[in-house]
Amino acid sequence: MQVRVINQRGELVGPVESPPVIRSDAEWQAQLTPEQFRIARGKDTERPFCGTLLDNKRKGVYSCVCCGLPLFASGGKFNSGTGWPSFFEPIAPENVTSEEDHSYGMSRTEILCARCDAHLGHVFNDGPAPSGLRFCVNSESLEFTDQADLARLADPAAAAQ
Repeated sequence: MQVRVINQRGELVGPVESPPVIRSDAEWQAQLTPEQFRIARGKDTERPFCGTLLDNKRKGVYSCVCCGLPLFASGGKFNSGTGWPSFFEPIAPENVTSEEDHSYGMSRTEILCARCDAHLGHVFNDGPAPSGLRFCVNSESLEFTDQADLARLADPAAAAQ
């Protein structure tokens, strides 16, 4: 699969070829907290206004808690008033996939990490310009890295770039 990753200089590069990350439930449970597993692997939702990243205003990158793929940048974050971290665009379109979700008697569009299929949240058509989209994301599905520390996210797939 083709995704964009962070290189050793802390820059988003690509697209680069990256293999999917596939693990058993037992392996994910060993890596994640019970709450992260319930949400990211079990497709659940955290309670509104409780997520640790909701009020984060620092500059940096939000990555997948499961595989570390960069998903959203702080420049795309906005206060939607919904109780979940919200972004008007992903850091790179190829890093986030979507599929129809008809759970709980609703029709929504679920958003997933392109590399490991972690459940991130949902995308709605009521966001601000320029996209008009609201990527509504669970804090438990994300890991935040401060702008000054982005080089530590360096992905081996970015070595050639």
